[in-house]
Amino acid sequence: MSLPADAVAALEIFQGAAGWEQRARLLMQWGERLPPLSEADQVEANRVHGCESQVWLVAALENGHWQFAAASDARLIRGLVALLLARVNGLTAQQLREVDLADWFNQLGLSRQLSPSRSNGLNAVLQRMSELASAP
Repeated sequence: MSLPADAVAALEIFQGAAGWEQRARLLMQWGERLPPLSEADQVEANRVHGCESQVWLVAALENGHWQFAAASDARLIRGLVALLLARVNGLTAQQLREVDLADWFNQLGLSRQLSPSRSNGLNAVLQRMSELASAP
């Protein structure tokens, strides 16, 4: 499966990073680039459960391809979610189900920095994306 353009760009940037400090800075920058969600979207119905931090997720289907937007109250999580969005935005529901989260963060060189709780939280976000994409 070919990667969305944003995912290709993320890979090039993160694989070119010299060490963890530079990756951590990049992670914060990616989080800052997330477009803000409106207050109307930051409601309980859009909150992802299973994350220690607050994460809200909204989805829109455009010509058979999913576009997600998200927000988080935690800077590091915002960055991780931004990278997840880069990987999944523009995919079909079927392609979304095939995303390997661990492999994606491994390719970015970030898997060692994912604590079990962060990893579980990101899996919860991906799971919620799949649920939204399979809803009638």
